[in-house]
Amino acid sequence: MNNSTTLEHLLEVEAKASSLVEDAQTEAQKRLHENEERNHAAFEEQYRAQIQERHDQFNKEREKIINQYQKELDDYRREISGINVNNEKFTGLINNLIDQEN
Repeated sequence: MNNSTTLEHLLEVEAKASSLVEDAQTEAQKRLHENEERNHAAFEEQYRAQIQERHDQFNKEREKIINQYQKELDDYRREISGINVNNEKFTGLINNLIDQEN
């Protein structure tokens, strides 16, 4: 082989290698992008599941607290409804306290 033929052959090999590298880079970018999309979708799915779980827990706890509050309020109302108030004594006490302030 003469120098010219050898140089042409080396240039052809270099062009093929460059093309292979470019194809490999394109394929790598494609795979990275696909993996990124898959990972993002998986994250979003887990994130939404966690949000739903927390929301459900919140609602259960809220309902429990509301029920407890209502029970205690009903108990209190029953308790105070059973108390007899002597209006005359109460009025006398209030008047007595007012007179002491003056």
